[in-house]
Amino acid sequence: MTRPAPLVLSSVDAQLTALIRELPRGTSGRVIVGISGSPGSGKSTLARALVRAIGPGAAYLPMDGFHLADEQLARQGLLERKGAPETFDAFGYARLLETLRVRPQHTIYAPDFDRRLEQPLAGVSAIEPRDDIIVTEGNYLLLPGEAWSAVRRQLDTSWHVVTESALRQQRLIARHEAFGKTPDAAREWVRTVDEPNARLIETREGAADRILDLTEWVPGPELV
Repeated sequence: MTRPAPLVLSSVDAQLTALIRELPRGTSGRVIVGISGSPGSGKSTLARALVRAIGPGAAYLPMDGFHLADEQLARQGLLERKGAPETFDAFGYARLLETLRVRPQHTIYAPDFDRRLEQPLAGVSAIEPRDDIIVTEGNYLLLPGEAWSAVRRQLDTSWHVVTESALRQQRLIARHEAFGKTPDAAREWVRTVDEPNARLIETREGAADRILDLTEWVPGPELV
C-alpha cells in the first residue's frame, strides 16, 4: 500500500474541520469519520477535539466501548492480551455503525470504556438524530478480515494518526501508571502488549485516506 503524505498537525483548525464538513453525505445526510492509530498516538484526543471544534451536530463514538469484559476475556484465555484485535466485539461495533448510518429517528446509546475500572460500560454516549457528523476512533479500523472490513465499509473517510514512537510510548507508560500499574509493570505491558499491537496497526496505514502527524500537537488541558 502507498503511504499518503502525512499532514503535520499542530492544532485542530478550520481547515481540518472543513475536510469533514465538505465530505459527501449519503441519503441520510450523515457522515462517519474513522480515526485509527497505534496505542498512545493521540487518536481519541484528536477525535474529541474535532467534535468540540465542530460543535452542535457532531458526536463522538469510541471503538474501546466494544472491548470484551474481563470475564469474557478470561473465559477465552485472552486476558493477558487485552487490547489486541481479538479482544474486541468488532462485529458489534460494525453493526452499531451500520445503524448510525441509517440514522434512525431516536437516540442511540453507545458504550464507552472506563479506564478507572478497565471495563466497557454500556450506554455512556448518546447519539441524537440531529447529529450529522459521527467521529469514531480506534486502533484497528483499517485491519483486514471480515469483521474489521465490515467496520471500514461504514466509514465515509478514514484518517490514520501517527506520533513519534518514543513520545507515544512515554504517554502509554504514564497512562498505565496513572491507572494503577507500577512503573515496571507499565513498561512491561507497553513492551509485550502495546508495541506488538502498534506494529500490526502501522502495517495498515497505507489503507487510510489521510495520515495526520500529531507529534507537534499539544492539546488543551481539557482534552488530556
